[in-house]
Amino acid sequence: IGGHRFFTKIAPVQALWEEILGEDFISVPRLSRIHYDGKYFDYPLKAWNALSGLGPINAVRIVLSYLKARLRPSEVEENFEQWVTNRFGKRLYEIFFKTYTEKVWGIPCTEIRAEWAAQRIQGLSLARAILNATAIQRRSNTIKSLINEFRYPRLGPGQMWEACRDRLREMGSQVLMRHRATEITCANGVATGVRALTPDGPQYFPADHVISTTDLRTLVGALEPAPPPAVTHAAEGLRYRDFLVVALILETENLFPDNWIYIHTPGVKVGRIQNFNNWSAAMVPEPGRTCLGMEYFCFEGDGQWASRDEDLIALATAELEQLGIVPPGLVRDGAVIRMPKAYPIYDAEYRTHLEGVRGWIDPIPNLHTVGRNGMHKYNNQDHSMLTAMMAVWNMQGASHDIWEVNTDFEYHEEQRLEPPAGERQRGAA
Repeated sequence: IGGHRFFTKIAPVQALWEEILGEDFISVPRLSRIHYDGKYFDYPLKAWNALSGLGPINAVRIVLSYLKARLRPSEVEENFEQWVTNRFGKRLYEIFFKTYTEKVWGIPCTEIRAEWAAQRIQGLSLARAILNATAIQRRSNTIKSLINEFRYPRLGPGQMWEACRDRLREMGSQVLMRHRATEITCANGVATGVRALTPDGPQYFPADHVISTTDLRTLVGALEPAPPPAVTHAAEGLRYRDFLVVALILETENLFPDNWIYIHTPGVKVGRIQNFNNWSAAMVPEPGRTCLGMEYFCFEGDGQWASRDEDLIALATAELEQLGIVPPGLVRDGAVIRMPKAYPIYDAEYRTHLEGVRGWIDPIPNLHTVGRNGMHKYNNQDHSMLTAMMAVWNMQGASHDIWEVNTDFEYHEEQRLEPPAGERQRGAA
């Protein structure tokens, strides 16, 4: 749910994507912009575009604010506000970072840890944006946030997992659908099996290894026997931001060329608008129509999450028209999709809670936690998949430290990320 560009410099991940998808792995031009105060700005920010679009008075204020930040930076970079201000200046931070970020996370920027900023916009600053705009950087060193093209499954990311399932079955592996894991049994310091609810009732599956991508709060609650209260308390302290998308069908096409538009304009709840037509035309099978995904960030159980679908569709329609992105009267239908625990929150206490959980699960040698929620780490898609691949390689005898894979590390290790001999053999995974 939501947009996921397929871009990586990690060779094994790229090879896996191409192997699974083949000709259905298409190339898509990237165009994303920011909507602010009725105007569009390049995303990621390009210095000249932002300065000219905001007008001469704001431009002077931004430059002076940036120079002040460079001459007298905050010596402490503990939170998002400090981290971004040091690299963009206070004025640009307030215009293009503060409102949107607090809309996404639902907490003040001063309560978001600097690690999140470092992972999501690593290597980017106002100076770097100027270099990018003037094409001084070489393509091989392009910061991931600045790519101009990405790959994408023709029918969306779900197609990759369907193709992967089919490939595994062709290789003789068993893939069980509609099975919900409810408990992980442990004995003598190792995981011994998984209990699940299946279409045929409860079943138990003995296991040599268990790989978990579920959120750590759920994982800890599923362990049997139960961990000590301190571990359970730490897991319950981990927080998540939930997500819903209102898909609107409009009786028009070629609305705008962007893959998505970030909504920094105050006064509306929508955070981002996707144009699925511009990801892949095959995702909108009916000619002459457009499908837009209006993305909202909330907490499970709050007023927005609990709203009726028809009320959310009405809200999304009204905000789309309020922003002036489409004229009134074009929306013909809509649907709502909710996704709990979409984003692990990096609040002031998350690291303490995470360490408390890891202190219990890390010593279990055959329990492998991977992915964004499995590690409470705001990973990009390629890094999430790399953690899963590393888990398999470790099961085959390698000794990768999965926790060293962060969201946007500098790729200096990619030549060392080779699977053990025989990893591609039939049934290895």
